[in-house]
Amino acid sequence: MAETGTTTGDVLPKGFRSAEFGWPELERIPHPPHRIPLLGDILGASRRTPLQDSLRYAGQLGPIFRRKAFGREFVFVGGAALAADMADETRFAKHVGLGIANLRPVVGDALFTAYNHEPNWQLAHDVLAPGFSREAMAAYHPMMLDVAERLTGHWDRELAAGRAVDVPGDMTKLTLETIARTGFGHDFGSFERARPHPFVTAMVGTLTYAQRLNTAPSPALLRRATRRNEADIAYLDRTVDDLVRARRDRGGRGGADGGAGDLLDRMLDTAHPETGERLSAQNVRRQVITFLVAGHETTSGALSFALHYLSLNPQIAARARAEVDQVWGDTAVPAYEQVAKLRHVRRVLDEALRLWPTAPAFAREARADTVLGGEHPMRRGGWALVLTAMLHRDPEVWGPDAERFDPDRFDAAAVRARAPHTYKPWGTGARACIGRQFALHEATLVLGLLLRRYELRPDPAYRLRVTERLTLMPEGLRMHLERRTPTQVPTQGVPTQVPMPSGAPVGQEAAGPSSELRCPVHRAGD
Repeated sequence: MAETGTTTGDVLPKGFRSAEFGWPELERIPHPPHRIPLLGDILGASRRTPLQDSLRYAGQLGPIFRRKAFGREFVFVGGAALAADMADETRFAKHVGLGIANLRPVVGDALFTAYNHEPNWQLAHDVLAPGFSREAMAAYHPMMLDVAERLTGHWDRELAAGRAVDVPGDMTKLTLETIARTGFGHDFGSFERARPHPFVTAMVGTLTYAQRLNTAPSPALLRRATRRNEADIAYLDRTVDDLVRARRDRGGRGGADGGAGDLLDRMLDTAHPETGERLSAQNVRRQVITFLVAGHETTSGALSFALHYLSLNPQIAARARAEVDQVWGDTAVPAYEQVAKLRHVRRVLDEALRLWPTAPAFAREARADTVLGGEHPMRRGGWALVLTAMLHRDPEVWGPDAERFDPDRFDAAAVRARAPHTYKPWGTGARACIGRQFALHEATLVLGLLLRRYELRPDPAYRLRVTERLTLMPEGLRMHLERRTPTQVPTQGVPTQVPMPSGAPVGQEAAGPSSELRCPVHRAGD
């Protein structure tokens, strides 16, 4: 999730001017031209696309710049050298920026939204970290396959009816059901619904409201939206309370198909290994909502962007399919270990997250007085927003063709040649995303599955539009499918994720014929 500001009272020592938020030489940092008194840099700015506006300004103003709106001024960092400096955990720490602070009414001091001084973060992290171990991931794998099968069943029906598939909508259903089932033993029935589950509607509502607060002159102007947000929060709370109550009534053991326990069992039953402390009921609720929201929203966006670029680059898609067919061969259902062997497929996902990191920014604050990049003084508590999407386009790192989709950027040799801290889709440091291995395994598995089963045909009239609701998602992305025929792949096969070589620029269709490889997916016993 993106962090796009701060509430100065949370982090700034007394005596700091709020306009500076810890930057004593703010005037040395460039800002957009045509600044208007009181209103700031609002000319040409869009309330709906603040991140993409900032990317545009980055191209004009350089690796560090500032923007001002309605009396609040923010510093943005995107240059690789400066971002690497801010990744130094001895000098900088996570900062809960305004976009994230706006979610605290929803999830309080949960893993993602806790301030550094709040103890519940470390408690929850230490209790839940084993839930993302290799053993835990292997237990989730069969359930991920089951949910993916529900997706392909839905897509088969859409194909048979001659309809294009709603990629972001269906990826949201997939990832919500995956985290709900693997983490909490719950089924939202998303694929049986014509409309999004009310939980998704409420979740999107809270994210959208948090984004709107970033650009509103005053929350008082959003009274109607505030009432709707309060109703959305109440619905999320009721849903999770019912889920937890049902688990307690069953006596626990809801995950891994009733086996070793899932994330909810850990929240309810596991004490901290050193202190013996347990998560409170309120903390459990907050962590469950965090995982349901963050655990599916960002992964669905990553899958949607990857599928978009795969559809535009048939040669890349064919190369990915060839790897799936070769690595899995006659395997009816891929084992957990086989997913990690799809290295080229994984590069497709990595490259999609480079161009459009679905959590597109993270904020960092100075632990003590320091100088950023040897040039910009920062006082203790001073903060800046690292624009991940800007960092991932720095030509000093990614070359003059940084806008081009090219999974070979993540070839092992290329990765070793790059400096550290140049690729940050999961955040940085101790507060980086706890579930990143879960998301990568799920997304790789699903991409492989879909590539092995379908040819992806883009809508020729579609041009990429990115919607922002703290996270990023392709807007209005629909795609036509063709089923691969059994003669085009080795017997039965189950898919995973997809890799790619070079492709078309962002938002631009690639020319050339598509691959003729097609193949159905069967589960053992089908």
